Amino acid sequence: MQPESTISAGAGSHEPARASSSGPVAIIAGGGRLPIQLIEHLEQTGQDYRVLAFRGFAAPELRKKAHANVNLLDLKTIMNTLDGWKPRAVSLVGAVRRPGFSALLGAYSALRNMQEVKEVITRGDDQVLRGAVMLIEERGHRVIGAHELAPDLVAPRTLHGALEPNEDDRQAIAVGLDLLSSLSTFDIGQGAVIARNHVLAIEGPEGTDRMLVRVAGLRQSWFGLRRRKEGGVLIKAAKRGQDLRVDMPTIGPRTIIEAAKAGLSGIAVGQGSTFVLEQEETLRMADRLGLFLVAVDLPWMEAPRG
Repeated sequence: MQPESTISAGAGSHEPARASSSGPVAIIAGGGRLPIQLIEHLEQTGQDYRVLAFRGFAAPELRKKAHANVNLLDLKTIMNTLDGWKPRAVSLVGAVRRPGFSALLGAYSALRNMQEVKEVITRGDDQVLRGAVMLIEERGHRVIGAHELAPDLVAPRTLHGALEPNEDDRQAIAVGLDLLSSLSTFDIGQGAVIARNHVLAIEGPEGTDRMLVRVAGLRQSWFGLRRRKEGGVLIKAAKRGQDLRVDMPTIGPRTIIEAAKAGLSGIAVGQGSTFVLEQEETLRMADRLGLFLVAVDLPWMEAPRG
């Protein structure tokens, strides 16, 4: 998938590196469990890899295993490290908080024309990520998604817990998919909480877990006591036109716990386009806490091959 806009080569451009077809996979790692699970998969399948971990984001256990640690905005070191590794492919994995405008401007302008950088970083998180991908590609590296390296981490069409969504839940899922499709134009939200036709919350920069905490807060009684389970569904899905190589939707056991605290009936995720971390444990947790977990087709996504 090609980005909707790119940063063209300009001031500070660099001679493209020659990627090696037999080189390691380079993992540029942020926070969360996904980078750790991806590396475990690479080790289990005998694939050579190198890890470039972001300080302040990557988990301590990952930083200890990393071949290099770098600050998020130290783009020159990032590019020089990748050039030295000559990887067969590069994958950007894990969560990072978007820096402020001035910080991004300073970092990107070291490698690109100032006006071109402004046009990209004022358009939203997807455009910033796509700009980062283009910088890497322009150095001669191939960028691939973590789902291409570890397809077993992605929600299959057959993903299903012990419980079934009822008619109200299915209605909520349909409303949520329509909502997320409509919001795609605005480059926000990979998740929403819907109860029947009522939108309880839309995921913002705070992420899924904090959105669910917000929903739980909305459902407190005036006296601070938990109400009974009120139902509702978390819908987690890739945006229309999203480049799945970066920022793919992700859930895991913690998502199940927070959804239960928020009194939801269950979770629906986009099949083939959502990571489900610790999949067996996530399903067991959903069953234990009385939530359904299902994968659904996204009308705006291409059908997976095979």
